[in-house]
Amino acid sequence: MIEIKNICKSFSEKLVLDNVSFNFKRGKTNLIIGESGSGKTTLLRSLIGLNSIDDGEVLFDGRDFHKLKIKEKRKLRQEIGMLFQKGALYDYMTVQDNILFPLTMFTEFSIEEKINRVNECLKRVNLENCNHLLPSELSGGMTKRVSIARAIVMKPKYLLCDEPNSGLDPKTAILIDNLIQEITEENNITTIVNTHDMNSVMEIGESIAYLHKGKLCWQGTKDDLINSQNKELNNFVFASKLFKRLKKS
Repeated sequence: MIEIKNICKSFSEKLVLDNVSFNFKRGKTNLIIGESGSGKTTLLRSLIGLNSIDDGEVLFDGRDFHKLKIKEKRKLRQEIGMLFQKGALYDYMTVQDNILFPLTMFTEFSIEEKINRVNECLKRVNLENCNHLLPSELSGGMTKRVSIARAIVMKPKYLLCDEPNSGLDPKTAILIDNLIQEITEENNITTIVNTHDMNSVMEIGESIAYLHKGKLCWQGTKDDLINSQNKELNNFVFASKLFKRLKKS
C-alpha cells in the first residue's frame, strides 16, 4: 500500500498540491483523475521523488520515501515500475534491450536468466518473438505493451502509470486498461494510474481520487462516481453527452 498524508507542493508562489491525503490499495487499480492543471502529474512525480514536497509524508508500506537516505531511496525505487506517458523507450535499442535495461542496471542475474525474464514479460503482454524489433517498428499499442513489460520486469511491488492510454484508439486503450488491471491483480501490486480518460475510469476504476485545483475533492469507486452529488466532480465527469446519458440512466 502507498499512503500519502497531507502532501503540499508549491512552484514559486503557486500552490499545486494542497494538503492531499489518500491510501492507494494493494492489488487494486487506483486512479488519480482531474482536469489539466489539477495536480495529477505533480502528485505522481512527488511519489517517487521527481518532485520534492514542501510538507507531508509519502509512505511505501510504512517507509517515508522523502526521509530515506540516498541508498535507501535507490533500493526502494527498484521496487517501483514506471509506465511513462509516451513509453520512453530508447529509440536505438531493440525491444529486448529496452526491457533488459533495468535488469542490467540493478541485478546480477546471468544473461540467460535476464533473457528468460524478458521473454516471460513479453509473453505476458502478448508480444512473443518481438525481441529484436526497434521502437520505430512498433504501433502505439505495441509501444505501450513493451513499456509495461519493462515496468514489470523487476517484479515490482508498486506500478505507477502516467496517462497510459494517451494517443491510443479506444479499442487499444481498453486492451491496455485490462492488461494493467490483470497484472495488478495477478501480482498483488499497488498500481496508480494517472488519467483523464473517463472510459478508463469506468473500465478499471476500483479506487479513485479526484483532484480539483490541487485539493482532494472526492474519493470512491466507479460505482460511487455515477451517483455522486459532488458538483465539481460531476462537471468534470459528465462534460460529454455520453456520460450525461449514463448519469440519467
